[in-house]
Amino acid sequence: MITIEQAGRLRKAGVLWTPAAGDRFVVPDRDMDDDVFVVSDMTVEVHDYQGKKVIGFNGTTEWALDSIEQREVIWLPREEQLRELLGPHFRSLEATPEGYRVTLTSGGAQTAADAEQAYADAVLELLGA
Repeated sequence: MITIEQAGRLRKAGVLWTPAAGDRFVVPDRDMDDDVFVVSDMTVEVHDYQGKKVIGFNGTTEWALDSIEQREVIWLPREEQLRELLGPHFRSLEATPEGYRVTLTSGGAQTAADAEQAYADAVLELLGA
């Protein structure tokens, strides 16, 4: 899984998120940074509310949090979503003694302990962030 820091850098670099079922996210700065949530049609849904995207927590009566604006959460893209962001710039993913290396068609490469982290770093490299 990518780090919250990487996810924040992706957002700052302009990576847009259209929430969909299966997407992971965190709610920062509310003492929940270690809790990863998943958008689901059953428990967490995205609603349009007065022109804003709101993430609703359904069936969570034990929570004081019913919904939160999309801009207040940080998306944690999955491996295939990060690879999709690379598009035609992606050349390969390979296992190395250090972890995983993502190589771009430009010749750039990023290595990290986790494949998703290597993909995230490659997206950041591609965006110049």
